[in-house]
Amino acid sequence: MSSMYDDLGEVLFSEEKIAEIVKNMGERISKDYEGKNLLLVSVLKGSLMFMADLMRQITIPCSIDFLSVSSYGSGTSTTGEVRILKDLDASLEGKDVLVVEDILDSGVTLSYLLKNLSARKPNSIRLCTFLDKPERRRVNVHADYIGASIPDEFIVGYGLDYAEKYRNLPFVAVLKPEVYTHEKE
Repeated sequence: MSSMYDDLGEVLFSEEKIAEIVKNMGERISKDYEGKNLLLVSVLKGSLMFMADLMRQITIPCSIDFLSVSSYGSGTSTTGEVRILKDLDASLEGKDVLVVEDILDSGVTLSYLLKNLSARKPNSIRLCTFLDKPERRRVNVHADYIGASIPDEFIVGYGLDYAEKYRNLPFVAVLKPEVYTHEKE
């Protein structure tokens, strides 16, 4: 029986490096949102780990909410069709919304999501992403807070998945191509 670790290539971000990145982002967000009505919106499922760590690094009062969208199915590239699977519980009016995402790659999902949420009349809306993969961008989306930029590799761990697996890894690593190309055959 093989281990999920056998499916991994290079580790891009260790647990320690992730903690350092998230701490720095939390400090910046705390300064930028001082005196504001901050609402962190986690885009499930991928941003769950990042959101939990980030909110513990934010030193000002904030609220949280969750939504779930889909544009990938179980594959490795976006279908281009975005669906909201679970919407927010609260109104955005009067709130300073910070959308918290695990990775910004094609931009298709986040472009749709930011337009949708902006129409709900928040005071402000900004985007925070743990990882940015600019080489994959198909839609012009800009993140206000970026943990790190990465090359165009298929990565897993720290909430990022392939076919709903590997999210539980405490670090971010490259998934060996034979793992996801094998399933296409």
